[in-house]
Amino acid sequence: RWFLALWLYITSFVGDLFDGLAARKFDQCSTYGGLLDMVTDRCATAGLLFILAGEYDAALVGSTFVAGLYRLTFLMLILLDISSHWCQMYSTASLQQHHKSDGGNEGRFFLVRWYYHYYYFFGYCCVGAEFTYVALYGLAHVTEDDAFLKALGDGLLLFCAPACAVKQLVNVVQLASACHAVASYDAKQRKDR
Repeated sequence: RWFLALWLYITSFVGDLFDGLAARKFDQCSTYGGLLDMVTDRCATAGLLFILAGEYDAALVGSTFVAGLYRLTFLMLILLDISSHWCQMYSTASLQQHHKSDGGNEGRFFLVRWYYHYYYFFGYCCVGAEFTYVALYGLAHVTEDDAFLKALGDGLLLFCAPACAVKQLVNVVQLASACHAVASYDAKQRKDR
């Protein structure tokens, strides 16, 4: 069953990619579609991280303390993912800009501008983060007897974990930049009164 869950998650992730490409190709983009895309992405990632928090229990990692650290890490990743994207969406919407546009990210920390401007960097971070979580899920279920799947999961984790780390750094600076943009907007509004 774990393999089916893994396959369905990956299929959903790939489907989300093609859904966005099709919307742009056929000029079907909308603010509502962008909102739904962001919300469904956050829900899918939060769901997988929640599952991972349960998978990495004391029986798997050998210690209740280490299992607690895994749970705390997965919880912090959920909170960072949701808050950074929500604040980014809110801050750019209040400026009547798209959250991925150059105009909406003008004046933001350079890493946020790169993230949304350079599609390959964006893809590297997003795909790397999701496949880090996929690898962790698979590795929680693979036994030592299945050397091929274990090696595949380890290799995937080794390859994708740096992208996941960069994505978390982007999330931190995105959160800070978005909060700064909203505070600056508030200060300007107050000054203009």
